[in-house]
Amino acid sequence: MSETALKEGIPAPRDNVPRLLHRWAKKRGRFTFVDSLPAKSTVLDIGCGNNSPIYFKTHRPDCYYIGLDVGDYNQDARSKELADEYVLMEPDQFASAILRFQDRADAVISNHNLEHCDAPADVLAAMIKCLKPGGMLYLSTPCEESVRFPKRRGTLNFFDDPTHKAAINWEETISKIAQEGLTIEFLAKRYRPAPLVAIGILLEPASALLRKIGPASTTWSLYGFESVIWARRPEE
Repeated sequence: MSETALKEGIPAPRDNVPRLLHRWAKKRGRFTFVDSLPAKSTVLDIGCGNNSPIYFKTHRPDCYYIGLDVGDYNQDARSKELADEYVLMEPDQFASAILRFQDRADAVISNHNLEHCDAPADVLAAMIKCLKPGGMLYLSTPCEESVRFPKRRGTLNFFDDPTHKAAINWEETISKIAQEGLTIEFLAKRYRPAPLVAIGILLEPASALLRKIGPASTTWSLYGFESVIWARRPEE
């Protein structure tokens, strides 16, 4: 696993043990969302760093994958080649660039992206507008409470990552999704899947001593670091 992948709590594409663990234990995580998509879906991955294209196309080659970001963040040449479309834009143009894909996506993935954006509310609104009828949104961010979590290498306190802008307001996010007409199918302000919490408890003494998060999101699960939402645009 690369150091950057570990930092973001994201298993590297070929690291199958964490992925299998997540698929079994993290029933509402990103991996399970990707696995659940209908065949040949068009997918927008908003903030697609950490070699996300190579992960996605390795596991779902049938889907049409569009990756959008403001830079090549831990993105190798092979990963970019595998994306069906790979789009970079300036940070202040992020929301408007996303709107170029309005009504085009069967699924939109925003995995730890909004907290890096200059205008997260505008980005969220743009992502929602990209969904076709019946399309699904996967949204994860650090929870609001993480601003008070212990500081650890790999990011446990929100401000451990200097690229984080501001914690995303949970109530405002839910309200915005509802206002845009989506039906929320799952939400967890602090997502704590029990199997990973149990492992996190066992690893916590070492994690605290080393001041470093444990592998495969176990420390994140123990503390409930992630807010997770699955939402769907109703069929017409």
